[in-house]
Amino acid sequence: MAKGILHLMESGMNHFSKGQRRIAAYILENYDKAAFMTASHLGSLVGVSESTVVRFAFELGYDGYPSMQRALQEMIRSRLTSTQRIQAAEDIFSGPDVLPAVIQSDIDKLRLMSSHANQSEFDRVVDKLIGSRHTYILGVRSSSFVAGYLNFYMHLLTENVTLIQSNAAGEMFEQMLRIGPGDVMIAISFPRYSKVTINTVKFARDRGASIIAITDNELSPVYQLSEAALLAPCEMISFVDSMVAPLSLINALLVALSNRAGADVSATFAELENIWNEYGVFGKMDDE
Repeated sequence: MAKGILHLMESGMNHFSKGQRRIAAYILENYDKAAFMTASHLGSLVGVSESTVVRFAFELGYDGYPSMQRALQEMIRSRLTSTQRIQAAEDIFSGPDVLPAVIQSDIDKLRLMSSHANQSEFDRVVDKLIGSRHTYILGVRSSSFVAGYLNFYMHLLTENVTLIQSNAAGEMFEQMLRIGPGDVMIAISFPRYSKVTINTVKFARDRGASIIAITDNELSPVYQLSEAALLAPCEMISFVDSMVAPLSLINALLVALSNRAGADVSATFAELENIWNEYGVFGKMDDE
């Protein structure tokens, strides 16, 4: 558990190497920042090599640095306000290197998601969506844009899709008036978890719908309410969250659904191409 990490570091100071003691001391004082650093960045801050940081994670009993990092993140998950995130980000994403630092952070999240991908759970989610009578997509606050992206493409795959608009909580329940057994709700939720999302998911589940969660962690409230879940890291120590990994996960889901739909998708896009061409939907580059 994440809480145990700090205890392991405190109790292990006497037998850590000199470099490991420096790593432990920094994390104990700055765990809210260290939880979102790459091994390379953490090592450069304390004056040790990246490999020393990785070996330190093994010394604590983790199977690698990403596992230790996740444990730290779980400890502070949902505790940081936007102001605290901005303050913590000053040491990580500042100066002229902000662009490569953010890009590297996103790359690390994609690698983490790829290394922990659960293919059988992914296939189970695809099966549920293929067999769904009607699919409802829910995402509020920053997750609303992810939900909208998923909704746009799913509408090209099937007509039985509803994007729950989050303008007002009461209106959300009205949009789900007919939800019930045989239906599936895709609930997209990332820290700080919205109570509106949680209550809406409870309503859908109480009405007999199946819940698929797209979230970041098994401790997520929507994960606890779901029948199947897809996990993607999103933490970036700033006032914004990184949706690179969740969007990549959704791209994979859309491609899998398209592959299962087969000829139906081809027919749909053939018809769309005719419509686009007839009504000049897309401009064409002038011949030079």
